[in-house]
Amino acid sequence: MKFDSTDRQLLAYLQQDCKQTNKELSNKLNLSITAVYERIKKLEKEGVIDKYVALVNKEKIDKSFVAFCHIKLIQHTQEYVIKFEREVATINEVLECYHISGDYDYLLKVIVKDMAAFREFMVNKLTNINHIGSTHSMFVISEVKQTTAITI
Repeated sequence: MKFDSTDRQLLAYLQQDCKQTNKELSNKLNLSITAVYERIKKLEKEGVIDKYVALVNKEKIDKSFVAFCHIKLIQHTQEYVIKFEREVATINEVLECYHISGDYDYLLKVIVKDMAAFREFMVNKLTNINHIGSTHSMFVISEVKQTTAITI
């Protein structure tokens, strides 16, 4: 899909705050409310806008311990890959899971309350998944940049 400058601006505004009204967006974009509404509907229909979510402050919900876990499977068979992906997708502490290239097979972003909760996650959840050969974990010291906005 081709985007004009107005589409790009609209997407930037929506990524900053999707609760803005069409009237607020129309004022910023110098368009009619109907034109803004139609552009948003088109972006939704084309799948450019996938969904709308609320971003929760992890400190306010007492889940500010973030870890990244590298996972290496025992074997790279289709069966092991499918089974691992299906099982890891059900674990609430795993926010993101990527199948990656390099020395490890997967990279997980994990969020829990503290180190004790991370240990419990590792012992009772992650290592219970069959076919994991090894793991390597790193813990976030400070968050330098975190965004969900994609420049178009």
